[in-house]
Amino acid sequence: MSILADAPVSAGLPAVDIERAKAFYEGTLGLPLVQDLEGALMFACGNGTMFFVYPSEFAGTNKATAAGFQVDDIQAVMEELRGKGVTFEEYDMPGLKTVDGIATLGPSKSAWFKDTEGNILAIVQGA
Repeated sequence: MSILADAPVSAGLPAVDIERAKAFYEGTLGLPLVQDLEGALMFACGNGTMFFVYPSEFAGTNKATAAGFQVDDIQAVMEELRGKGVTFEEYDMPGLKTVDGIATLGPSKSAWFKDTEGNILAIVQGA
């Protein structure tokens, strides 16, 4: 077994504009800010998990999913987020096609959206 197998993990997301990102994560996504570490922000999520947002000029340059949220009802979450102005990505490529923002991959459903900094985030139902 790996020395890291039992270690908690958290994601780090870059932000060009830390205040804009803070407004998005607190206001739009409704996540509680638990700590401001002199410009880097720590947000709490489910089951004791957290992620931090830190200043970086490279925000939004990653073309892959940076973080994902496990949800029970993807349709309800999407409806709520759309009501707050979130736009879901549409993909049509080999092995992945979204319909109204949702890709069905075996027993799971996934949808992707970008934060204000261009980071790609996912919501996933089932896995």
